[in-house]
Amino acid sequence: LRPLVESEHFGGVEGKHSSSDAEKEKPLLSLQPGTFWLTRIVLLRSVAFIYFVAFSVAYNQNKQLIGEHGLMPCKSYLRSVKRYVGGKIGMAAMAYTPSVLWFLDWSDMDANLDGIALLGMALSGFVLVMGMANMVIMLTLWVLYHSLVNVIDDLLIVCAGWESQLLETGFLAIFLCPVWTLSQVPRRCPPSLICIWTFRWLIVRIMLGAGLIKIRGDKCWRDLTCMDYHYETQPVPNPMSYYMHRSPWWFHRFETLSNHFVELIVPFFTFLGRRMCMVNGAIQILFQVVLIVSGNLSFLNWLTIVPSLACFDDASLGFLFRSGAGAKKAVLEIQSEDVAGRTPAPTKGMLIRRVVNISLGILIGYLSIPVLMNLLSSRQVMNTSFDPLRIVNTYGAFGSITKERTEVIFQGTLSPDPKDPEALWEEYQFMCKPGDVYRRPCLLSPYHYRLDWLMWFAAFQTYEQSEWVIHIAGRLLSNDSTVLSLLDHNPFQGRDPPRWVRGEHFRYRFSQPGSASAAQGKWWLRKRIGAYFPPVNLEGLRGYFQSRNWPHPHIQQNRK
Repeated sequence: LRPLVESEHFGGVEGKHSSSDAEKEKPLLSLQPGTFWLTRIVLLRSVAFIYFVAFSVAYNQNKQLIGEHGLMPCKSYLRSVKRYVGGKIGMAAMAYTPSVLWFLDWSDMDANLDGIALLGMALSGFVLVMGMANMVIMLTLWVLYHSLVNVIDDLLIVCAGWESQLLETGFLAIFLCPVWTLSQVPRRCPPSLICIWTFRWLIVRIMLGAGLIKIRGDKCWRDLTCMDYHYETQPVPNPMSYYMHRSPWWFHRFETLSNHFVELIVPFFTFLGRRMCMVNGAIQILFQVVLIVSGNLSFLNWLTIVPSLACFDDASLGFLFRSGAGAKKAVLEIQSEDVAGRTPAPTKGMLIRRVVNISLGILIGYLSIPVLMNLLSSRQVMNTSFDPLRIVNTYGAFGSITKERTEVIFQGTLSPDPKDPEALWEEYQFMCKPGDVYRRPCLLSPYHYRLDWLMWFAAFQTYEQSEWVIHIAGRLLSNDSTVLSLLDHNPFQGRDPPRWVRGEHFRYRFSQPGSASAAQGKWWLRKRIGAYFPPVNLEGLRGYFQSRNWPHPHIQQNRK
């Protein structure tokens, strides 16, 4: 009987092993946590979407702003930089203003600007539609956008935080991809956990920077009254801003407290395990959606959603993909192989890639040192770069809140005497910023109009601090089609150009919903503060333009 018993005993053990092996071989039916194949696809598509919007803005507006006949031609700027660094285009020039424009033919700068923008739109559109990219494509997008941002920021002093934020996000996205392969799920290039954590580190810094600059900045963030003003005084309000501004006082206090909680407490959830990290991601995304709904802050809030997506793994993002097909099916197969212990041995290229990923982590850690020191400093600065390539930056928004909204309104007249009390002054309207009190606030995000934003800054400065305002006035006097294409309404369309142009300063506030003014169709009420700049004509501006090496405007025929 003993051989029989032993045979049954060992047969039972063998049967158990066979059952265990069968379990390992059985394909998984649901995605397992801890991998980031689908996360990579979502991140790449999200970054590509922002790039597409950014290059679209550049294509539609850069010629008018920094082109051959723009407000501040970049050719003149590049020449001045070239003189400053010794008259040669070399490393010194590239370090001062990193841009591929240095190496292009300057005889047609408009074509250069259009070419960069169109190539950027084409590449980002491909990644957005296909959900795949390689390092070559993502590096090209980063270099192209760098080339535009470095020139336009220096010329127009925009200093918009979203530009540096997109460059940092775009830099990290380069390391999500294989070098050459184009595949949504490149088997030999698994997403690096180090790269995923660099995105998470980015959202932590963005939110802490925004929260700390508020606490250290305007007193209204500490006494919880900032939201009493924000919706009305933000750069470009939208229709929801009108209604949210009239929320009860207790709701505005709740908004401010919630803002502090989301920006100063929630980011630390990132380091408390998978579930709390996902809670942080979900709260940050919801917070950004609320900001998108309540104002036109360019693509800033859309962009801030991107690193928040890195808080989710394949198991949590699987619902975004079709079951049993495409990328989701491929990831299930990979996870099944890993469970069965059939993970392919790493190739030489995969080992080199691990070294690259570790190097990325070291680089981000090293460049984060001054950024962390800035966060801890009582003299914190926001939206600043400590390296010329803007790889790791400081961030922040609305450290101070303007309590009153003021606007600069351009007006022109055909009257030969600007002091004539009978002179009829007619107003120009910008694309989106408040002007005509009967015009509904626009709904624009993630797109934006750079000139409208610049006018918001100009309104609480003087024209001496924003000389380009006078440049605009001169262009309007000459009926310049380049500048007029940046405006929504030209009161002299199809007529002679104005003889005089002036800037008037107004205080704006929302009308009260349900009031008589609102019943008349007024979204805004305004009161004149005084003159922003006095009436000017072409002849009077000749010396002003010559002293700044601006070409003197010439009157153009009106377009029919």
